[in-house]
Amino acid sequence: MAAAADNEVAVITHRTVDANGLRMHVAEAGPPGAPPVLLLHGFPQVWYAWRHQMRALADAGYRAVAPDLRGYGDSDAPAAELQYTAMHVVGDLVALLDAVVGAGKPVFVVAHDWGALTAWNLCLFRPDRVRALVSLSVAFTPRSPARRPVDGLRALYGDDYYICRIQEPGAIEAEFARLGTELVLRKFLAYRTPGPLMMPKSGWGSPDDEVPLPSWITEEDIKYYASKFDKTSFTGGLNYYRALNKTWELTAPWTGAEIKVPVKFIVGDLDLTYHTPGIQDFIHKGGFKKYVPLLDDVVVMKGVGHFINEEKPKEVSEHVISFIRKLSAEM
Repeated sequence: MAAAADNEVAVITHRTVDANGLRMHVAEAGPPGAPPVLLLHGFPQVWYAWRHQMRALADAGYRAVAPDLRGYGDSDAPAAELQYTAMHVVGDLVALLDAVVGAGKPVFVVAHDWGALTAWNLCLFRPDRVRALVSLSVAFTPRSPARRPVDGLRALYGDDYYICRIQEPGAIEAEFARLGTELVLRKFLAYRTPGPLMMPKSGWGSPDDEVPLPSWITEEDIKYYASKFDKTSFTGGLNYYRALNKTWELTAPWTGAEIKVPVKFIVGDLDLTYHTPGIQDFIHKGGFKKYVPLLDDVVVMKGVGHFINEEKPKEVSEHVISFIRKLSAEM
């Protein structure tokens, strides 16, 4: 496979694609005919979260495709919160792949946070469209038929847990407006406590809070993210959380189903998701492998937080490219 010359810098291009009744913004890098890699961002981010991996993939001879998911950035944002279920978002991706890659063609997928949750569902619903998955931060967890997810989180953490606080439409948006977009983004991106994120009803701090940025993100990066959320508000991204229980209802037919594609999982040991009660035993003591039988590798990166693809761009890119190359050689 031909890689970019050493003196070339991969160019990221942008276009809008009609997919599943939406207009979706897509960023791309790399040769048009090269093997495609679909990159799925999380909250509160947009395609820009993958800027480092896009250039690395393009330089390695792959075609990186990074959309703004529905409700984010320059993609359409349906108003109804229940239009953000897994069925809707996976439907967007299938239509997007048909338009960008070609009908029926499978791709490599790399995903983080809500993008990872969406990618796991893409693997469940349409494994024919996924050659392999690299999931960052969020492991696959099987659907529990006993309790709706938000109910379970409220029982575990209480009403101040951020996912529970998000459930009431408008309430958390008002809190974010009080704090200001840039400060909200700073609070999320700088969060490194290996434990649950709480947003007390008494307030998530003061608009005068000073939150130093970690070394891996710049003021320019924050301003770019803020420009997108100032345009669309946070509501689209928050609606994914509000649709969690509805997704649970709709995915009942997949209770007990396994992920049938090759997978590599990467997480930071300071990631709040890695400290959910029971998750480390599930990942390392056989539960994860039971439901993801083609799990190839689990990588725990020391001293790394949740936004792993931005905090450790070189290392994550190397993990992704080596996994894709390994599987490509075997296929």
